[in-house]
Amino acid sequence: MKKFLMVLALASVSVAGMAQETTEKYSVATNSFWSNWFIQANVAGTAFYSSQENNLNLSNSPLKGFRNNLGASVAIGKWFTPGLGLRTKVNGVWGRTVNGDDKKANASKYWQANEQVLFNLSNMLCGYNPDRVWNFIPYAGAGIGRNMTYNSYAMGLQAGLLNEFRLSRKFALNLDLSFGMHEPDFDGNGIANASSRSPKSKDRDLNLEIGLTYNLGKATWNKVPDVDAINALHQSQLDALNAQLADANAENDRLNNLIKNHKCPEAKTVTVKEVATAPVSVFFNIGKSKIASRKDLQNVKAMTETNKDAKFVVTGYADSKTGSASYNQKLSQKRAEAVANELVKMGVSRDNIEIVAKGGVADLTPISYNRRATVEIK
Repeated sequence: MKKFLMVLALASVSVAGMAQETTEKYSVATNSFWSNWFIQANVAGTAFYSSQENNLNLSNSPLKGFRNNLGASVAIGKWFTPGLGLRTKVNGVWGRTVNGDDKKANASKYWQANEQVLFNLSNMLCGYNPDRVWNFIPYAGAGIGRNMTYNSYAMGLQAGLLNEFRLSRKFALNLDLSFGMHEPDFDGNGIANASSRSPKSKDRDLNLEIGLTYNLGKATWNKVPDVDAINALHQSQLDALNAQLADANAENDRLNNLIKNHKCPEAKTVTVKEVATAPVSVFFNIGKSKIASRKDLQNVKAMTETNKDAKFVVTGYADSKTGSASYNQKLSQKRAEAVANELVKMGVSRDNIEIVAKGGVADLTPISYNRRATVEIK
């Protein structure tokens, strides 16, 4: 049995490592207490190993009818972070007290309740991804069980592997494998050496469960905005505008000096107004062509209000660190088209808009700055 569990655990870990896609790691915002709750319902197949069967030379196969039975489980839990959660789980109904190989004689009824700590290794090791198909979740816990047939109680420990396969934002398919170790009274029959630390002196069970998870309320996590990066970018744009304004003022001063030094009696001071046309950036989330924040369009709108008849160039970019070159080329094209569509809504003629797709680049630091589209007057 030990070899069987070790091989199964190692195989699960290996497959999980190969199957998880790499996702950009980033911080997430803490959700409210009522967010990220879930409930689960499963059909369970359980094999029982009694402490008193050591000298009976019975088969250890979990498929033997005198050893296994069907049952059910329900659970409610909450994720406190994308990688750490708690779950309260109750399972049982039909069990076996293995006194021999007589299936009917071994029949008993029981329940057990466990409090478990869940570790979502997919999110912890590969980065949080709300659209990941498979989440690999080891867990461990402790609780109490009662054999209703024999009216006995026992404490126990449990460890397992929960595999969740995403069906939608609300539903996931469960495949749960666990192993429990309990005091000898768990199956209703204690033994003389109950104080022994040997696993064979304990009652044990092996569970395979299949069922559904339903996510209550908000089931995703929001990305924490990179405030420093946003401020740095806005400051660079402001510096560019200030530089152009300084150039315009210098030109005004030069023209005023020419007028003042001219001998024409009707000469008067003229102020030249020049509109700054520094490129304006609109940003996108990783892998997306939907504008991340509508606030970015305010600067674009200000540019178009005084230059609606001008020619505009919209250039799309993607970061070269994620995705293939062909994928990034298409993504940058979609981003440029998304911003061009906003220009049309602002009153700019489609004929006055030129779209350029630059594909994946690494022009800016950090790399997330490159997930953008720029608007400038041609």
